[in-house]
Amino acid sequence: MNVVIVGAGQGGTKLFQALIGHPKLNVLCVVDHLDAARGMQLARQYGIPTESDYHAAVPTYCGKPVDVVLEVTGDPHVYQTLRELAPDVRVVSGVDLKFFMILIEDKVHLIHELEARQRNLQLVLNATHDAMIGIGKDGCITLYNAAAEHILGVPVEAAYGMHVEDVIPNSRLLHVLETGAEELHQVQRVGDVEVITSCVPVYNESHERMGAIAILRDVTELRKLAAEVTNLREVQTMLEAVIQSTQDAISVVDQHGRGLLINAAYTRLTGLTPDQVLNKPADVDIAEGESMHMQVLQTRKPVKGVPMKVGPGRREVLVDVAPILVDGELRGSVGVIHDVSEIKRLTEELDKANKLIRTMQAKYTFAEIVGRSSAMLLAVDQARKAAQTPATVLLRGESGTGKELFAHAIHNESDRKYNPFVRVNCAALSETLLESELFGYEDGAFTGAKRGGKRGLFEEASGGTLFLDEIGEMSVATQAKLLRALQEREIMRVGGTQPIPVDVRVIAATHVNLEQAVAAGKFREDLYYRLNVVPIVIPPLRYRLEDLESLAMHIIFRQNQAFGRNVTCISKGAVDALSSYDWPGNVRELENTIGRAMIRMGYQETCLEAHHLPVLKPQLSRGVSTPGDGYFVPEHGTLQEIVQQVEKSVIERVLGEVGGNKAEAARRLGISVRTLYYKLRTP
Repeated sequence: MNVVIVGAGQGGTKLFQALIGHPKLNVLCVVDHLDAARGMQLARQYGIPTESDYHAAVPTYCGKPVDVVLEVTGDPHVYQTLRELAPDVRVVSGVDLKFFMILIEDKVHLIHELEARQRNLQLVLNATHDAMIGIGKDGCITLYNAAAEHILGVPVEAAYGMHVEDVIPNSRLLHVLETGAEELHQVQRVGDVEVITSCVPVYNESHERMGAIAILRDVTELRKLAAEVTNLREVQTMLEAVIQSTQDAISVVDQHGRGLLINAAYTRLTGLTPDQVLNKPADVDIAEGESMHMQVLQTRKPVKGVPMKVGPGRREVLVDVAPILVDGELRGSVGVIHDVSEIKRLTEELDKANKLIRTMQAKYTFAEIVGRSSAMLLAVDQARKAAQTPATVLLRGESGTGKELFAHAIHNESDRKYNPFVRVNCAALSETLLESELFGYEDGAFTGAKRGGKRGLFEEASGGTLFLDEIGEMSVATQAKLLRALQEREIMRVGGTQPIPVDVRVIAATHVNLEQAVAAGKFREDLYYRLNVVPIVIPPLRYRLEDLESLAMHIIFRQNQAFGRNVTCISKGAVDALSSYDWPGNVRELENTIGRAMIRMGYQETCLEAHHLPVLKPQLSRGVSTPGDGYFVPEHGTLQEIVQQVEKSVIERVLGEVGGNKAEAARRLGISVRTLYYKLRTP
């Protein structure tokens, strides 16, 4: 039925809203002389034509006959004119429509309420995580939510009114609608998604079956969540295992500073059990210091290396603490506690290892041997040539001339320089100890022997160089074993029965006159010839005084950093003073003298002067000396005073020869170290 509405005021607007979309009515146009009327605007929104003159709309409009004209202007003249224009068309006046408008307004109000309820219901349905689908008697969908759209892929707007089999081909809703039997918790596949479905019938007040509803729960996501929870539990278990197995003590507190977690290492370090720490304040373990947990919780900034004492035993520790932030929210803090005593122990072990490494390395080269005198140049030339051969080298010279320096340089110049360089002072060890150190020993070789035995220095130096200093002090028995090692290139451990081959280049050094020692039966002649393959004599400092200035500057530059000085030169007067002394202790004594002079210098002084030097008494300068010994003997005084002065002169000379080593000086003088100290204190 084709309808024309004349009048687009308040009444016409309500009438238009009631009729629009009606399946049996077709609004051809809306007429009003006011173009801005509310009904005119609403008609244009729905795509309905509008006219300003009703003469153009009746009795036909756009070729279509008009069946009914609804006159809503309330003007009798308009009503009469419309009847005259279209005598065959039913014209309903506003007066007649007034009653119907009341009913229409109620209908519109009810429609709005139903639409609002429908929207609210849809919002509730869409907020539900489970998919919901309802059908009516005809099998068409009457209920459908966003979760169903997510699972099935059909939009909510399109699903309403569709037949359920067009949305879910294997749906059981039609079967439930037909039989009325519920089907609960059935597993069903919808495409790639696995769901659990529950279908129930729907009845009205008269207990008539009106439809059916299905609830679908996506178990794919649930299984993923279950797997994630399982993974989280596994990760948590692994983390707890890591925390409990680590050697570092760990403490965790919550955002309020209450203990959450500690590990076994924490208990071992502090002596506190979980019952004494967990759910207790963060400072419960502190014996001395402030709680770093509380500081970190207040500042949200980590701290590192804070010293404190913890536990009943007041253990010294260093603490690192960091905040625990989850999505920017402070959840607590974690602390790692380091035992300082353990760090000290490891540091000492590292120092020992470094010392051991240093004993296995040659530190000096020929470039560090200072001297331009002919005697020193000859010694260096001989040493360079010897370094290119595997021959045994015998370094001869007084104490303090630099024999060990030459040994280092020969090793570093040879093809063995990347292999061990092992040195041993034969005079510093007893006969028994020297033998076990050189050749090693087997398990149980003697009381106190290390379990499993020990490798000797010959084995440690295999492939490299063994430097035997003060070889003239070695006992005859040990000399015999050394001779065998040099001849057979194999050694026998103390208490052992099997020879051990070794590849060692030997460099020996001595200040003893070996020829006299051989004649006196104190040194084996065959060993002397075995060692004296390449003899190198290192001249004493008194025979190369032209090297004195360059040696002094070399020592000054090396000791600047040690003494905190910046000395850049030495005056001629100081050089002359040094040259007037005959240096019984050689370069070692010169180094000691320069060091004492630098200590006496001011921090701003840069040139070492004669007055900085300690008193150097020129030999034979006054008094009487015994032939060939150079010892000072006063001409005047009582016998006791003369003896004391001679003793002092002898002690000073021997100390100079051994570089100030009081134990070695006492051994050479044949007195105890205690007696030596007593004589040094005697004025």
